[in-house]
Amino acid sequence: MTTNLPTIIATSGGFTQGRRSPIAYAPLIHYAISRSGVVGRSPSICHISTASGDQRYWQANLDMAAKDAGIVCSHLNLFPMPNVDDIESFLGDHHVIWVGGGSVANLLALWSLHGLDAIMKRLWLSGKVLGGVSAGSICWHIGGTTDSFGPDLKVVNNGLGLIPYSNGVHYNSELQRRPLFQDAIKSGMLPEGYATDDGVGLVYVGTELEGAVSEVDGRFAYSVRPSGSDVVEEPIEPVALAR
Repeated sequence: MTTNLPTIIATSGGFTQGRRSPIAYAPLIHYAISRSGVVGRSPSICHISTASGDQRYWQANLDMAAKDAGIVCSHLNLFPMPNVDDIESFLGDHHVIWVGGGSVANLLALWSLHGLDAIMKRLWLSGKVLGGVSAGSICWHIGGTTDSFGPDLKVVNNGLGLIPYSNGVHYNSELQRRPLFQDAIKSGMLPEGYATDDGVGLVYVGTELEGAVSEVDGRFAYSVRPSGSDVVEEPIEPVALAR
């Protein structure tokens, strides 16, 4: 169930309003599934909701969305204890591992405690498609900006580092995100990196950016890098995904 190439889809999207259920899978998740190369069977996705405390009501919404899309869905829970005996084997049985939003600081702490940092690296190297939204985007990078510590955003820089860049999420919709991300790169708190407007995803193969994709018109990804005593921000035109 792998592409044989380490692949990460790091996004500020993936869900939309459902017709008969609270949410539906949006094109970014379907794109992640397509990158897994699954054919001849229903695709499977494992949602990891550590960042939001493994809330069962949200997982029920994800289950309904998966059923509507013809996708086999399961969950890895760490609260109140892991819900499987062998986490690595369980995750490895899915085509896509999708990490939800919430507190990236809490996610990273719990993943380290349960050995998920090392597990995710092994799965990534094996070619498993990893992805996620918000906290589930930042976690794969060196770090980014987060509201994990309160409404005034702060920098987190202890990410898994599978992608050796920083990551900015919700770039167009949360006013503190862009200036703090730029300041952190300017000061050296974060390395150069990439950011996404809502509805946009970054596509990494190995450690390099292949490009950006979008499920919303008029949105962009951005390259942000230091330049002397300032930063340079350049928009990246995403490929529009079928809707």
